[in-house]
Amino acid sequence: MRFFTAGESHGPQLTAIIEGLPAQMPLTAEMINDELKRRQGGHGRGRRMQIEKDQVIITSGVRHGKTLGSPVTLTVVNDDWKHWTSIMGVEPLADDVNPEDIKRQITRPRPGHADLVGGMKYGHRDLRNVLERSSARETTMRVAIGAVAKQFLRQLNIFTVAHVTEIGGITTDPDTYAELTIDKLRNIIEADPVYCADKDASVRMVNAIDEIKGRGDTLGGVVEVIVEGCPPGIGSYVQFDRKMDGKLASAMMSINAFKGVEFGLGFKMAQKPGSEVHDEIAWSEELGYYRKSNRLGGLEGGMTTGMPIVIRGVMKPIPTLYKPLESVDIDTKEPFVATIERSDPCAVPAASVVAEHVIATEIAKAIMEEFRSDTMDNLKEEVERYRQYVKEF
Repeated sequence: MRFFTAGESHGPQLTAIIEGLPAQMPLTAEMINDELKRRQGGHGRGRRMQIEKDQVIITSGVRHGKTLGSPVTLTVVNDDWKHWTSIMGVEPLADDVNPEDIKRQITRPRPGHADLVGGMKYGHRDLRNVLERSSARETTMRVAIGAVAKQFLRQLNIFTVAHVTEIGGITTDPDTYAELTIDKLRNIIEADPVYCADKDASVRMVNAIDEIKGRGDTLGGVVEVIVEGCPPGIGSYVQFDRKMDGKLASAMMSINAFKGVEFGLGFKMAQKPGSEVHDEIAWSEELGYYRKSNRLGGLEGGMTTGMPIVIRGVMKPIPTLYKPLESVDIDTKEPFVATIERSDPCAVPAASVVAEHVIATEIAKAIMEEFRSDTMDNLKEEVERYRQYVKEF
């Protein structure tokens, strides 16, 4: 399975092409739209989410609600495009139009964004050419692709959930949700304004977002993704680029504004002796091999262990501030405060949705590499045989 995304933030549409999905897998636009709606939610989102009501259109690879095995094309139309047709038009400018007269040109790079370095790399003097693609708007299609991947995983009884564990230094108490099933955890999260499973922490997070918004500033945080039902042995130890934790870490770090990733106990492992880090192995006739704990987050030696995969990512505060930081105009070289685009005081809840979907995508890709996946039924049979094999090993 491989995919590409295309489109600009204020362009006419966003597009994704997915190749490698098995045939005969149930797939409808509604399955994807439910996830796109979650990405646009969460306390702290800005006006763009009121303008764009993301709805996907499936234009290839699906017939009568099932995949064909050919490439699937997903499209999300940008409703805001009607206000940007002259600014973001594809056709060459007329001879009597001076490029410098186009509205909303940007020559003042925003700190923390791709603006300045992207302009240097691609030779753009109007930095809008950079920010239109480097924008987190692209994650719309990452969620759409992940929604397809989640539907694929559900067919194999593999389930995912993501939630917010920290915003602006306010952290959750894991004991409040440690014993919840993945379904109960999801129900709590989807009803919460910041997608948080700890109600007390959620109230404080909401208040912190409101307070920081009033100051024209922004907040970051930490999100956690959990994957249950993944069989052991996905990934490999034999070559560095086949290690599953490496692939998952790369996927997490590919999300806009993410600056760190950890599995299981994560960086707390540096504070503990080995006896309090590694997961002891046990066996039962009912379960086969299992771990007595899950401190390593479901991964050993670059492979899944069969325990839940637990991965966290840290998102920096959004760098577009209504109390803008200083910058330098690339034309005049004079100092200015940075350009203000529409911004959210906190997008950590939305980022948790993106994180869940990029991780689901990576798990789905890895499973398709491990097993023959031309048709969904054959894949299910192969995975089930493998599960029985590792149980009896």
